[in-house]
Order: sequence, then structure tokens, then C-alpha cells
Amino acid sequence: MELTFFSSSFCEPCTLTRAVLAEAERRIPDAVVREYDVARDTSVAEANRIRTTPTVIVKDGTGAEVYRAVGVPTLAQVLVAAAKAV
Repeated sequence: MELTFFSSSFCEPCTLTRAVLAEAERRIPDAVVREYDVARDTSVAEANRIRTTPTVIVKDGTGAEVYRAVGVPTLAQVLVAAAKAV
């Protein structure tokens, strides 16, 4: 399962989001956090309609988006989203 995280270098809340996702990755078997910098990875950010950082997207096995957090998500929110994605 992939947790997609869009960040930017000037984004202070992104640091908190990294910590939440690191804990989620530790707790969820086979979870992988993939981080994209919106300034460097513009095509990926545009394809995912990213307007704000941090943004976290969780997709199910078919690629359908089941969760999107704009701002810092809680660990509970990420864990529930991950359960929906399975």
C-alpha cells in the first residue's frame, strides 16, 4: 500500500506530517510512504490536483482515491484510510 505525500521545502506542517506517516508506515505491514516535492515533481503534483502542502493521498488496490488530507492528518485518520484501502 502506498501513502502518497506531497510536500514543499518551506512547509513547516510537512515536518509533522512526515512524523505521522513514519509512524503509520511502521504500524501498517507493506505500507510505503512516497514523498513528492511539489516544486521538483510538478507533473505528479498537477496530475493529483495538489494545491496545498502538505497533502496526503491514500489509494486502494485499483488506484481509486479513498482518502485525501490537506494539512496535517492525525495518525488515526491515516490508519482508518489505510484500512479502507485494503
